[in-house]
Amino acid sequence: MLKKRMMVWVVVSFVCLGLLMGRLMEIQLFATKSFSKHQINLLEASVKQRSQEVILDSGRGNFLDRNGSPIIYEDIPVLILFPFLKKIDWDAEKIGKIIGVDKKLLYQKVEKAKKPFAFGDPNPIHLTSSQMEKINALKVPGVFAVKRKYLLANTPAEQLIGLVKENQQELNERYPDKEYSPQTLIGISGLEKSFDEFLIAEGKSKLVYHVDGDGAPLFGVNVKYVDSSNPYYPVNIKTTIDKKIQLAAEKLVTQHGIKKGGLVLLDIENNSVLSLVSRPSINHKDPYKGNGIENMMVKQQIIGSVFKTVVAAAAIDNNLNDPTRTFDCSRKINGDPDLKYRHGMLNFKDSFARSCNRTFGQIANELKDINPNLIGDYANKLGLIGQVGWQGTIFHLDQFKQLPDEEAGRVFISEDAKKDKNFVAMTGIGQHEVRATPLGVANMMATIARGGEKDMVRVASKIEYQNGTTMYEFPKTESKGDSIAPYTAMKLQELLREVVTNEQGTGRWFKDLPYAIAGKSGTAETGKFENKQQLHNKWFAGYFPFEDPKYVLVTVNLDVTEDQGGVNLLFADMVKKLYEIDTENNGAQ
Repeated sequence: MLKKRMMVWVVVSFVCLGLLMGRLMEIQLFATKSFSKHQINLLEASVKQRSQEVILDSGRGNFLDRNGSPIIYEDIPVLILFPFLKKIDWDAEKIGKIIGVDKKLLYQKVEKAKKPFAFGDPNPIHLTSSQMEKINALKVPGVFAVKRKYLLANTPAEQLIGLVKENQQELNERYPDKEYSPQTLIGISGLEKSFDEFLIAEGKSKLVYHVDGDGAPLFGVNVKYVDSSNPYYPVNIKTTIDKKIQLAAEKLVTQHGIKKGGLVLLDIENNSVLSLVSRPSINHKDPYKGNGIENMMVKQQIIGSVFKTVVAAAAIDNNLNDPTRTFDCSRKINGDPDLKYRHGMLNFKDSFARSCNRTFGQIANELKDINPNLIGDYANKLGLIGQVGWQGTIFHLDQFKQLPDEEAGRVFISEDAKKDKNFVAMTGIGQHEVRATPLGVANMMATIARGGEKDMVRVASKIEYQNGTTMYEFPKTESKGDSIAPYTAMKLQELLREVVTNEQGTGRWFKDLPYAIAGKSGTAETGKFENKQQLHNKWFAGYFPFEDPKYVLVTVNLDVTEDQGGVNLLFADMVKKLYEIDTENNGAQ
């Protein structure tokens, strides 16, 4: 009996020893980079236990505005101090004199420090080039004057740029053939997501020193500088955003109380986004709370009378714009008397300027009788619907999209709707199934301003290596499909200008602005209600200066009541601000 118990004890001991050895082998050999369900990198954790470090650069690529100015970060020259200074004799007085700080304060900060820090954090002292040179020339162990990357408190165009976060599962799914630290940041929205493969960090830049259990230097006082040693990475994405204009636009959108909506500003010549503001803002504590993470400027919306521009283009090409013909604009789209808008009999030009629903509902049906596909075809020709953002092949990436979250606009959903008199009439005034993004509306205006040239919209112009050389350039690229003829564009330009110059035009508020405006208003019924009041989308889309087009501006306020939330003042103030900026820039040249 005793012998049997001994055998059982021996077997159990061997099993436990085997399990223990297996666990040790897993930790020491097999799972060193992804231990446990938390995917812990044991090698990194071991090094961290024996060292202290200060991260200078996360290693992730960055975004620049069109002038090369950082959008989401700034490199600040700072003074880095290591805690081991408290254990050695160092000349704080000389350092203090260089930066204009009492040596006692330096000693005090080091004495309290448990890890390396930038003096003055979270608002570090910005060193000059001269101060940096003098500090580093002293060669004081544990004292370094270096550039450190700091995130800006507020990221301009935050929905366009997007967010990053740690997500081990998504990281492995995107890059199954690469080994990245579980703490590697990946893009989850906006340009951070679309350009993630170029931006993802290959390695951090940091200052490191090894310590014993008491925090004293383990191998002397030598601090090691660690980086990827690659002059080409991380890369920079050069956007088309103008930071100065963007900040001004965001300020104006906030001042005018836009809670849902925003604006898009395009450079007409190269069809690129100079400014994009989307509201609501992102809730950074919980990005998925509400819809702040969504870029409203690339989400399809009901555009209302702005769509009359499409109907006008088709009418021009099909000779339905006879200037001698008049329409009864004292009646609603269904023929009933219109007690609110009693415009009387108007010709085609005045109907467009005063946004007569009766005229464009009637013309839409006449176009339907010619060809049920005409209205949709002209929406395509003008670059209003579909996805209008830049897309193409980059290296091994087929159909790369700068704006992967962009929704495609549309005119009709069903074939039956194209032939239904009532549905077509509603379509003619931008209601029923018509949807377009604010970016698509801006693209339509740019196409008209360029005389019919239809291009993809760019939000990034280049991918640049760290040394400033070009890795890839996004060329100005024509959109696929037919466009409107130059003559049609010219007639539309005249109509859009009439909206502002006509005494009763819906854009007459803009006739005294410093730039001559051409554009179209829109007030769309959304079918939503608040306190029993119908909610509307309010628009003004235009371009300027009329004689020599430079900018397209689209302002929109979504889901507001009819008597609130106009965008005319926002549009006007943005035009004035651009004129002011242009005047300053011209004066500086």
